[in-house]
Amino acid sequence: MEEKRLGDYIDIAIQREEEAYEFYMDLHTRLRDKTAKDALMLLAEEEKKHKQFLISYREGGFGANALRMNHPVDYRVAEHLEQPPVKESMASSDVYLLAAHRELNSYKFYAALADLHPEGELREMFRKIASEELKHKEKVEYLYSNSAFPQTDGG
Repeated sequence: MEEKRLGDYIDIAIQREEEAYEFYMDLHTRLRDKTAKDALMLLAEEEKKHKQFLISYREGGFGANALRMNHPVDYRVAEHLEQPPVKESMASSDVYLLAAHRELNSYKFYAALADLHPEGELREMFRKIASEELKHKEKVEYLYSNSAFPQTDGG
């Protein structure tokens, strides 16, 4: 297997963040639902922040400890529901479910990259980015749950 340098992995991660940003912005332009559009804009902005962090990291701006390690709650909604197709008139709940699938795939990507490396700075950095992606998944699954199963007057 070809040995990659840290910069190669950072470049791959930057590309994935760009793709995620473009995915959310493309979906944003296709939808009519303002609430879903606002949520997609927030997700796109998070992906831009990740990209900027990775660029700064690549350029020696700061180390892996710059990302905080939080423990997100994984509701596992995306794992149990099929990814809906992209349509112009998607319901908010479908938009959030689609985003949850996207974030799950990003989480798996970074977790797998972490597992390829021995203990150390690079492995920890990929674990932390994976955790950030899981936090995004948590947010959109929360939005999904609230839009798919809205609170009623009865409780």
